[in-house]
Amino acid sequence: MKQPIKIGILLFDDVEELDAVGPYQVFGTARSFLPEQFDVRFVAHRDAPVTCVNGMRLLPHSDFSSCGELNVLVIPGGRGTRIQSKDEELLEWIESTAEKCDWVASVCSGARITLAAGLAVGRRITTHKDVIEELRQLGTADVLDDVRFVKDGKFLHSAGISAGIDMSLWLLGELAGDPAVARKVQSHMEYFPAPPYAYEV
Repeated sequence: MKQPIKIGILLFDDVEELDAVGPYQVFGTARSFLPEQFDVRFVAHRDAPVTCVNGMRLLPHSDFSSCGELNVLVIPGGRGTRIQSKDEELLEWIESTAEKCDWVASVCSGARITLAAGLAVGRRITTHKDVIEELRQLGTADVLDDVRFVKDGKFLHSAGISAGIDMSLWLLGELAGDPAVARKVQSHMEYFPAPPYAYEV
């Protein structure tokens, strides 16, 4: 029997809620339709609650030692990426895990971590609009703006927060081998953005 596609979404203190929960909703909904095809879980440094930027508390399903190999690693952003991008143990785990993954995806300022781990160096990436200039000044990657997400090899980077949902839907279509699966999930989520207020620069 074919093993399900194993998707791990990293958690850490001061992670941005939607950066982690948005992709989880996409892949979790896919799992509800195709339980034998997808396995999605939160992964953290240790088996303990994580407190997000806005106070939401999330529980990981696995810690680094019990997670096992992943097919997809999702690295969310948030204020906590400033600390996590300097955590050598985390960076080593990400580097070794990513090597065996089919896809590595960053949401928002998670790009700080992918750069620190060496995964995004020399690649085309994007990040939250408030972090673009910071990462450009590092001079180690081609940081794009005005895109929702960008693919470079097996690496995906999305813009800020809600863009992680767009990226995850695209990736779901690739993982399923059929965009119709992603469309079904999008329809079920009723994800058809129509903000009530016009955006002003």
